Amino acid sequence: MTGMPAKDVEQVETEILLEGIFRRWGYDFRHYARASLKRRLQHRLALSGLNHLSEMLPKILHEEEFFNLLLKDLSVTVTEMFRDPHFYVALREQVVPVLRTYPFIKVWHAGCATGEEVYSTAILLNEEGLYDRTQFYATDYNNQSLEIARQGMYPLDNIRAYTANYHAAGGKASFSDYYHAKYGSAKLNEALKENVTFAHHNLVTDGAFGEMNLIVCRNVMIYFDGTLQDRALSLFCDSLCHRGYLCLGTKETIDFSAVSDRFEAVAGKERIFRMVAHAASHVAGGCTP
Repeated sequence: MTGMPAKDVEQVETEILLEGIFRRWGYDFRHYARASLKRRLQHRLALSGLNHLSEMLPKILHEEEFFNLLLKDLSVTVTEMFRDPHFYVALREQVVPVLRTYPFIKVWHAGCATGEEVYSTAILLNEEGLYDRTQFYATDYNNQSLEIARQGMYPLDNIRAYTANYHAAGGKASFSDYYHAKYGSAKLNEALKENVTFAHHNLVTDGAFGEMNLIVCRNVMIYFDGTLQDRALSLFCDSLCHRGYLCLGTKETIDFSAVSDRFEAVAGKERIFRMVAHAASHVAGGCTP
């Protein structure tokens, strides 16, 4: 009797594993891009000394510590302060002049990971004189990452790269003005955190954040399949005020998505878009047409 090929068995194991994670813990990875997901699952499998993905299921269902390790694997993101400096140049030149016309600004960093890009935007808006009238919402589904973001403390070894990025992004001061060194780490100034609210939020399962002027979600959707990308983009549409801005990663796009006709490109190369069509019921005061 001939059974299914090994690769198909692995696919079944993966689907059962993801279903188990969702039902047991409420984290939904069922629509994540499979190539990246497979690499991360195999990484944890190897570290666990197990032979098959199905052997991980009992541990995921019954051992919270094991699940937290896997969750950390699945949520690993590559991030740094002022990553892709040209993006911040475009943000400063193309978006800030419009934000300056608003009496109050709301910014959502969706999938903020460990917070480096949140603080980068905070520094930029501070240098443009807009920090005091801006409220930042920084969200992620990984509580461990959020805790690192709240602390605002990063390895001192990373500061040279961050400093180079900052100056390439058009920084107007000395990057050292924004942190102090302590025990081999760079701790960002507390003033940068005053207007930042860190909160748990899952783009896969949670709802909209209302009336944002600017949403930054860079290098998150590359891990989603098409269905989940459409879900996230629709969520952003519902969360943006009229003529609000959406910023994606350099390898992400709204082209061919369910909401492609609701945005115009402001800086195409840097993936900065502006809402051009919005349900009338969502237009509110405080958002400039």
